[in-house]
Amino acid sequence: MKAFGYTTATPTLSDSSLQAIELPDPVATGHDILVAVEAISVNPVDTKIRANVSPDTGYKVIGWDAVGTVKAVGDKVSLFNVGDRVFYAGDLTRQGSNAELQLVDERIVGLAPTSLSNSEAAALPLTSITAWELLFDRLQIEKSKNNKPASVLVIGAAGGVGSILVQLAKQLTNLTVVGTAAREESANWLKDLGVDHVLDHSKNLNEQRLAADLNEFDYVVSLTHTDQHLDSIMEVIKPQGKLALIDDPASFDILKLKRKSISLHWEFMYTRSMFQTDDMIAQHQLLSELASLVDNGTIKTTLGEHLGKINVANLIKAHGILESHQARGKLVLEGFE
Repeated sequence: MKAFGYTTATPTLSDSSLQAIELPDPVATGHDILVAVEAISVNPVDTKIRANVSPDTGYKVIGWDAVGTVKAVGDKVSLFNVGDRVFYAGDLTRQGSNAELQLVDERIVGLAPTSLSNSEAAALPLTSITAWELLFDRLQIEKSKNNKPASVLVIGAAGGVGSILVQLAKQLTNLTVVGTAAREESANWLKDLGVDHVLDHSKNLNEQRLAADLNEFDYVVSLTHTDQHLDSIMEVIKPQGKLALIDDPASFDILKLKRKSISLHWEFMYTRSMFQTDDMIAQHQLLSELASLVDNGTIKTTLGEHLGKINVANLIKAHGILESHQARGKLVLEGFE
């Protein structure tokens, strides 16, 4: 099979950071399904792994978002059949989706939304799982419009995770949803997704909150540069509020949370697959629910830009866009070349 991988991590992106390679076709056993990959999206995790993690031997194939067709199933598979069209984010500890064929555990896979094209569906799995788990598992916000009104501030809301998280929060909860964006086009994107207010995270957040006559936030979700925003977060979060984050701050002074008794919640969507947790199938279940929400028009795809065929040049281009921190929505590639 054709794949795209590397033998040595490259902290500085170049034209040789990824190579086209040929690998043996994988064989499905156990709970694995074998998927013929048809479309992928590229995420910040791809760039982080490429920059920092070299394989012990051979090639490392990255990529953690895919849509494709089931070609074979293992002997313990019960959720899918050959021919099913599926979508998933995969497992960080295994070979990724930048390959024509991929093995993935059925318990972290869902049937793809029938109303979306392959590229539109490929934009959803990783960010949707992250946003869903953050809201409903980590922060334990109830999916109900009848709850007591509350508010959430989403820092870096126009990126891949934020673009789906604000939709889930707005459509499935009773939260007032406030997002941050520093560029006009990003602010307009968030307004199109239904956020109630947009603040500029390059300016004083508390001053903007007061000017907009907004109360302190019950929840703050920080999706990027949490260490840089921590002091501002402490100003705008409500005493006894909840802070959730997904990024990798270079430093994080947890003592700043003490005075307001703020609880801290990490979200890492690979935890379930990495540790084979007892509730691993929850990702299959949430992807199935997400597909229904998409097909009934409640949630829309967060595809930002279609970069063309799956090849070295377009993968390198996607990595460059993500490393520039200028992406809005998701970057998608489709069809192997």
